[in-house]
Amino acid sequence: MKTVIIHGQSHKGSTCMVARELANKVGGEVAEFFLPDDFHHPCKGCFACFQTELCKCPHYKDLESLEKAILDADLIILGSPVYVYHATGQMMSFLDHFGTWWVIHRPMPQMSRKQAVAISTAAGGGMKTTGKDMADSLEMWGIHKVYRLGIGVQATSPDEIPEFIKQKIHQKTDRLAEKIRKNAGKQGCNLRAKKWFYLMRFAHKHFAPMEPDFTYWEKRGWHGKKRPWKD
Repeated sequence: MKTVIIHGQSHKGSTCMVARELANKVGGEVAEFFLPDDFHHPCKGCFACFQTELCKCPHYKDLESLEKAILDADLIILGSPVYVYHATGQMMSFLDHFGTWWVIHRPMPQMSRKQAVAISTAAGGGMKTTGKDMADSLEMWGIHKVYRLGIGVQATSPDEIPEFIKQKIHQKTDRLAEKIRKNAGKQGCNLRAKKWFYLMRFAHKHFAPMEPDFTYWEKRGWHGKKRPWKD
């Protein structure tokens, strides 16, 4: 199994520790990227990707290696500490670049064979909203299985985490790694993405076509009987 970890921060703290522990338990090859060190551009809102394709993004030269790693991976792990109850600005800026991958625009059939995890940690609270920030994109990319793992570590660094919480981390990553291995190789689409796919399909068939999305769907037969999660 190939795993890619996108860290929403450049320091190697508690979130990094949990992400690496999970990836190691899943096993296989692991690639890591740290934001903003490996990608630092905020989206310019130029619409180049929506009007043409992602490779026309003015930041694509720096984005390409991360895109390739995501597409090559069987498991995608996004990790972010809680910053003001949300994911880091670096993580959100990164995800902004993949708006065209959402199922309401140009679904990527290969996502139906992937799994993903949104990991968030904090000394106190905010893990739920931070996990949702990342899971929104993972689910709307059409990934088959999307998991969320939020942990209140009651510490500001890994070496300060109380022993009983470390044990909880080990137990949670054990269980999650087992689920991921069990679902490896399976294909499908999460319920949220599937719902939005059908809503957009209805819109395509009943309202004026939006290009280039309409033609992208038409060429793949999705206005007919074919589906991206069955390709």
